[in-house]
Amino acid sequence: MPLESPQRLIEILLVEDSPINGLMAKTAFKSAKLLYHVQVVEDGEQALAFLHREGLYANAPRPALILLDLNLPRKEGWEVLTEIKADDRLKRIPVVALTTSKAEADILKAYGLHANCYITKPRDFGGFAEVVRAIEPFWFRVVTLPPE
Repeated sequence: MPLESPQRLIEILLVEDSPINGLMAKTAFKSAKLLYHVQVVEDGEQALAFLHREGLYANAPRPALILLDLNLPRKEGWEVLTEIKADDRLKRIPVVALTTSKAEADILKAYGLHANCYITKPRDFGGFAEVVRAIEPFWFRVVTLPPE
């Protein structure tokens, strides 16, 4: 019987200013079937520094997926999304807008800025964990992601 090859580590960037939501996401991904490393940054400026590998993030890995809260301090998620999708080196990284808003205007704006997906965050751990568990099979077992 052949040995299974080791799984590759999947890098995820979570841009989330709520420490509780960051912890919930990390916990939910730990229960997944694949191996993940979830890096959490708390604002839009940190997210762009991570993606551009600047300062503290000089050795940051390229994420396979970005989970982006749209309501962030220092630099709004809308601005981060706009900058990601305007940058030839970053625009192919899928961005999931993960926010509390259910407003149609926000949904239309996010897709207009080329978000790959829009998810309204549940407020409780069970619902939030369920959303994260749904992200995992779709983005990493169903979808074919572009190469780095």
